[in-house]
Amino acid sequence: MSDVLKKTYEIQAKTVIKALEKRNMRGYYCSDCASAVKLAEELVPAGSTVSFGGSMSLSDSGVMDMLRNRSDIRLIDRSKASSPEETKQMYRDSFSSDVYFMSTNAITLDGELINIDGNGNRVAALIYGPDKVVMVVGMNKLVSTVEDGVNRVSDIAAPANGVRLNKQTPCATTGFCHDCLSPECMCSHTVITRRCYTPDRIHVILVGETLGY
Repeated sequence: MSDVLKKTYEIQAKTVIKALEKRNMRGYYCSDCASAVKLAEELVPAGSTVSFGGSMSLSDSGVMDMLRNRSDIRLIDRSKASSPEETKQMYRDSFSSDVYFMSTNAITLDGELINIDGNGNRVAALIYGPDKVVMVVGMNKLVSTVEDGVNRVSDIAAPANGVRLNKQTPCATTGFCHDCLSPECMCSHTVITRRCYTPDRIHVILVGETLGY
């Protein structure tokens, strides 16, 4: 990455962080994944119950590895579930976790979060339940407006996730959104977070790298 782009990310992040503050959210900027992982670890006190929503950004950044390697927290990890019933229970237990990790599909320069979900567990936990939500967000997800953010999900995130998850959806076949209602549609719920009701409940770690889709 060029020095010019790194500096641009840093300048943009300052704008977003200031916008998040007026919306009762706490923002941070890390120039690389290593510093983002360190900050994320500091935001999780020992003894915490921690859960997470599906996110390539958490995996790409190394945050998931950090969480799975910590022995001083209780991690609700649905990849360890042995049955659909246990998975369902883990989804429900996540709402009472101390810290919930996720990314966002897009974030505007004015600090609004755009998320589109299939099952809805991720956006539900963002809205209410866990005491603290920590987002790890690559600067590639920065957009100008909410409309741009919704378009970003349709044009980039949904097709890529459809391919990754081997979904039988039109976007996974053509690479473009068809505004479908197919059985495996991943776009059931659209949530725009314009403000956090509880001050500083949502923590957004902006990372000066490309993370997720």
